[in-house]
Amino acid sequence: MSNKKANHTELINEYINNYMGKIFYYCLKKTSNKNEAEELTQDITLNVISSLNKGNSPKNFSAWVWQITRNIYSKWAKDKSNNSKNINSIDINNIEVIDENDDVINNIIHEEQLSKLRRELAFIKSDYNNIIVAYYLENKSVKDIANSLSLSVDVIHQRLHRARETLKEGMNMERTFGKRSYNPEEIVYTNICAKPGSLGQPWTLMSPKLNQNIFLACYDNPMTLEELSIEIGVALPYMEDIVNHLINQTLLIKKGNKYETNFPIISKLTQQKMYLFFDGIMPHFVGLLTENIDRLMEQYKEADLCYYGPFQSYEDAKWMLLMDFYKGLYSLCDNSPKVYLGNTKRENDGQWDVIGFEKINDLSNEVGFHCQYNGFVQYRFSYMGIQDNTPAMLTQEETYELKMMIENKPINNLKIADQLVKYGLACKEDGKYTPYVAVISKKINDDFLNFCKKKNYSSAFIEHANVRNDLYNKILENIRNINSTIKEILKEDIPECISKSDEFISALLESICTTSITLSSIIKYALKSKWLKYDENNPTSLGAYFYVED
Repeated sequence: MSNKKANHTELINEYINNYMGKIFYYCLKKTSNKNEAEELTQDITLNVISSLNKGNSPKNFSAWVWQITRNIYSKWAKDKSNNSKNINSIDINNIEVIDENDDVINNIIHEEQLSKLRRELAFIKSDYNNIIVAYYLENKSVKDIANSLSLSVDVIHQRLHRARETLKEGMNMERTFGKRSYNPEEIVYTNICAKPGSLGQPWTLMSPKLNQNIFLACYDNPMTLEELSIEIGVALPYMEDIVNHLINQTLLIKKGNKYETNFPIISKLTQQKMYLFFDGIMPHFVGLLTENIDRLMEQYKEADLCYYGPFQSYEDAKWMLLMDFYKGLYSLCDNSPKVYLGNTKRENDGQWDVIGFEKINDLSNEVGFHCQYNGFVQYRFSYMGIQDNTPAMLTQEETYELKMMIENKPINNLKIADQLVKYGLACKEDGKYTPYVAVISKKINDDFLNFCKKKNYSSAFIEHANVRNDLYNKILENIRNINSTIKEILKEDIPECISKSDEFISALLESICTTSITLSSIIKYALKSKWLKYDENNPTSLGAYFYVED
């Protein structure tokens, strides 16, 4: 890498690590709207990174970043002003409390200001609250209010003044009950489940929108029941029942009189940091992985064996091989965690964990992973609709019939066999069913080891072995770097109530490094290098394989 490119990479990393968070809160302060602040931050980030990639080398990086920030915000504010007149015209300082002829409600009809007013009313004493509501929102006169409360007109004026000061202070401050800009529908929840609870946990707990709102409001931000009730807009008694249930299910924890979410939600910013890191390391790393696979397949070929079985072509089997070889080598690395998510003991005899991810579909293509039945496993790829015709999970009966096809045994259920053909996991010709999946056989691997022991191989075989040994060491070196970097990125994002457990952080690291974020980056660069190929003719069985022990 040239010095110039290296400098630009350093500046991009500096921006992401030291400026992006500050810019988000600058935008949040300016806009008072989390969604708008997030969009502004993304625009600013794209401008900064694009400018650096074009070769700009600012002498004063900090001043340059903040000048871009101010320029983009100024343009945004001007456009917003043109599109929505008087959007920020409400100022409670301008409300004359004793002038009963002022139509105050017309001055605060703007939705955001009315929402702020209602929010602040919930925080002031009920004596003041009742007077404010009666005067400003119900348009009652001071005299009528005084008569209804059996108080003098002077007392009502005094309390209105004090209440107005309290409201002014509250409406001018940023009450941030949650640091994130999430909406429930923007979060993808992933469960890692050794054993679901008897009541369908965790999905029965994660699916309700109310629960999702609670998790988001309390994430890295302990809240009282009263604050949570106000934030979400749910009656306090009902909120109390829901929160107690989520505490019993260990998805919330209680600290004094406040509640906090007890599982990680990985933010867009954190995922973006990971993808930027992978953009730097993956082109070289994927080259090491793919060369290692190609050379091993050549060694199997010399032994007159096929590592991935007789049914899939090598081009199609590559999708599974790339995923499986990476995960196998990852597990061999000395700093890879040896603890795994999915084993936390829960209520109702369950063992599971949950991770939330804010959606960033513009940056990633999903790589999913199936549960295993009878030795069947399938990675799922979102590219080109590969997975669209494949079921979310095969039944045990379906995997059993697929195994019968692999072993060339009679089919027990023709209806299920036809369904497997429909899924793209098998073919039917002249009444005969043939599977179209990779097959990893213990016998084939044992035969290969026996071939190696005989030492009756060519010089090309030896060269492949020597190069693969060098590749192996380089791959492990890269994996060490991945582990250390991703762990630091995660620790910056994960709240203290979660990050204080070293074992959980290690398990979370293992999960991130062996699932979608990392796997999708590997796929991305294997496609860019053209080692993997896809078009509309790709089968839906890509990533599917059977492990056969006998």
